[in-house]
Amino acid sequence: MEEGFDKNGMDREEIFSKSVRAGKRTYFFDVKSTKGNDYYLTITESKKRFGDDGKFFYEKHKLFLYKEDFEKFAEGLNEAVAHIKSISPAIEPRPEYVPNETPKTDSNFSDVNFEDLDK
Repeated sequence: MEEGFDKNGMDREEIFSKSVRAGKRTYFFDVKSTKGNDYYLTITESKKRFGDDGKFFYEKHKLFLYKEDFEKFAEGLNEAVAHIKSISPAIEPRPEYVPNETPKTDSNFSDVNFEDLDK
């Protein structure tokens, strides 16, 4: 059965959705409800890949997380992240792309006159 649909082909209700771009990956956090009005979270990692034919496709990995496991999952994730931070250099945030932003210029440049090169 395809995820997101019940056995009758009816779409399960999506309660909340958040996407997070992180370098070459995108993570999707989707809260959905079951037929019994219970909630669960799907976390999907999506990566753009290229096939042998040169065409691209998205490789996806999905994790289903049920509400009875939220606390233990969060504790484990926080502990693992804290451990990585304690043993590795500071993680610098990735600069965000801002369209139409004027590039910063260095005021310490030499003014070159290309007319001088023809002499």
